[in-house]
Amino acid sequence: FYSMSAQIRIERKRYYDILEQTQKGSLDITNWLEWFLQCLDRAISYSDIVLAKVLKKAKYWEMLSSKNINNRQRLIINKLLDNFEGKLTSTKYAKIAKCSADTALRDIQNLISQKVLIKEAGSTKNAIYILVEIK
Repeated sequence: FYSMSAQIRIERKRYYDILEQTQKGSLDITNWLEWFLQCLDRAISYSDIVLAKVLKKAKYWEMLSSKNINNRQRLIINKLLDNFEGKLTSTKYAKIAKCSADTALRDIQNLISQKVLIKEAGSTKNAIYILVEIK
């Protein structure tokens, strides 16, 4: 569940630096081994983050399996679960789902009534909607 190649790609400059250093030096690979093991540790740590996101998304969809969710709502929920940039408003909903403002508002109201979304406290005009936290 971890990707060493992805981690090396992220750290490619340091990877090539340590590789060159090892090849041009006394052929002592201790520094390279230390770097490699630390990189492996970072890759495994990152996999914990990725798996936590996958499990959270799976829990949401398990909870949502008993709900009446249409394709537009499914699209928006997936966007929200995949680190949606900014805040969800009915205007953004309509743009993302490619629907009218009225349809977006109906979809949002439906998700609120099914306890999937809630209106963020303090937002009145241009209301902001967030996913209900599940435990």
